[in-house]
Amino acid sequence: MNDLELAYEECRAITRREAKNFYYAFLTLPAERRRAIYVAYAFCRHCDDAVDSERSHDAKIAMLGQIQSSLEATYSGHADGPLFLALADIAQRYEIPEEYFQGVISGVESDLVKDRYENFEQLRKYCYQVASVVGLICLQIFGYKDASAKAYAVDLGLAMQLTNIARDVQEDLEFGRIYLPQDEMARFGYSEEDLRAGIVNQAFVNLMEFQAQRAREYFRSGFQLLPYLSRRSRACPAVMGQLYSKVLERIESAGYDVLHNHIGLSKAEKLRVTAQTWFTTMLPQSPRP
Repeated sequence: MNDLELAYEECRAITRREAKNFYYAFLTLPAERRRAIYVAYAFCRHCDDAVDSERSHDAKIAMLGQIQSSLEATYSGHADGPLFLALADIAQRYEIPEEYFQGVISGVESDLVKDRYENFEQLRKYCYQVASVVGLICLQIFGYKDASAKAYAVDLGLAMQLTNIARDVQEDLEFGRIYLPQDEMARFGYSEEDLRAGIVNQAFVNLMEFQAQRAREYFRSGFQLLPYLSRRSRACPAVMGQLYSKVLERIESAGYDVLHNHIGLSKAEKLRVTAQTWFTTMLPQSPRP
C-alpha cells in the first residue's frame, strides 16, 4: 500500500470512529466518492479537535494557524502528512476550491472569539462557515448537474446546523456559548438567566418552536438539491438530511425541552433511516425523501 492509499485509509478510520450520523450516510456512496468524503470529514474533524481540546486559547489559535498554513501548502503542491496528502488528491480530482476549506477554519475559529450572536444574520454567517461550506465541499465530490445545486446545498447545511444548535443548547451553555440569537431571546421574553437556571416555560417553548420552524424551512429548500445529483450520489445527502430531520422531530416531540432531555437517534434507528432513504432515493420517480 503506497503513501496515498495509507492516507486514505487513515481518513476512513477517523471517520468510522468519529462521524456518528454522517458515517451511515457516507456508506451509500460509490467507493471512490466515499473515500473522498472521508478525507473531507477528517479535515473538518481535525479543525474541530484543534479548538475543542484542553489546550490554552493561544495554543488553539496557533493550532488553527498551523492548519491554515498546511492547507495553503497543500494547494501550492507541498502537502505534508497523511491528511493533507489525501486532501491534495481529492482537491484536484474533484476541483474543490481552497476557499471552502478556509471557510471551515474560519467557522471553527469563530468559537474561540465569539460566544453570542446578536441576530440571525450573524448566526447564519457562522452556520454557513461551519456547515454550508462543508455541503459545498461534498457537492463537488457528489457531482451535480448545474450551479443551481449550490444554493440548495447551502440551505441543507444550514438546516442541519440549526438542528444541532437547537439540540445542543444545554451542552453549548456548559462551554459558555449561546447560539440562540440574542434579539430573538428578547423578543420571546426568555433571558440568559432563565437559560442558566434551566427554566423551560412557555417563552422557551415558543423560542425553540421558532428555531425549529426556521430549520424546517431550510430543510424544505435543502432537499431540493437531490434531483440535481446522480442517483448514486443523492442518497448520501438525503440520508444526512433525513437523520437530522428526525432529530428535529424528536426535539418537537419532547415539547422542545432540550435542557432536560437527551435528544438523539439509536444506532438501529440510524440504520433504518439510512436503509429506507437509500431505497427511496434509488427509485427513478422518487428523487427526494
